[in-house]
Amino acid sequence: MARPPILNPHAVPYSSVDQHLPAVAAAQLTSAALRARFANPPDWQPELAGDGGLFPGCEPANAAVLLPLVAYSDGLRLLLTRRTDHLREHAGQISLPGGRVDPQDASLEATALRETEEETGLPCAMIEVLGRLPVYTTVTAYQVTPVVALVQPGFELKLQEGEVAEAFEVPLQFLMTPAHHRHHVFEFAGDRRQFLSMPWRNTEAGDDAREYFIWGATAAMLRNFYRFLSA
Repeated sequence: MARPPILNPHAVPYSSVDQHLPAVAAAQLTSAALRARFANPPDWQPELAGDGGLFPGCEPANAAVLLPLVAYSDGLRLLLTRRTDHLREHAGQISLPGGRVDPQDASLEATALRETEEETGLPCAMIEVLGRLPVYTTVTAYQVTPVVALVQPGFELKLQEGEVAEAFEVPLQFLMTPAHHRHHVFEFAGDRRQFLSMPWRNTEAGDDAREYFIWGATAAMLRNFYRFLSA
């Protein structure tokens, strides 16, 4: 039976929030602390290996995404993108920059860096790769490797016209606080799917600031990052 796509995740009520889990301490969310963590990783297991069952007819493909952490003096912020609304796949969704592995890519890190530069204009010279997180499998059969990296501030973005509507930054401390992690259950025609969300609004921009609904594979990989840092 075909798995129904979740076309409007905002409308799916959340069933619980992980307020009982501790946030990652601010001292662990610095450039030096992240370098040390990847240089000597803990014994840990990812919480989420994938979206669950696959959509029928999808051919497996390797992909890589970048978790670009911009190292400002007052803390790290994750650079995310919002896809344009007219795309056939993932229209309007919040995404980590990245994409399918090309044959000429020397490594998964090379894929993540190339795709990031193509999508956002972020130059590779300003990026310091720290390491990988475990592979995450999407319902469309992509085997996605998240690559975590530090980014020097002061860059100027040039977004890929037609595919990337905007880029924005979210404080890493917000994302590494499980009180902001919501669990959703979507049921349709006998199928049951679960997903996480981490809605974020830049309150510094005023009460009418846009809410960015971070969900699905992006939220799941960030949850695995939380588990890696809190292990």
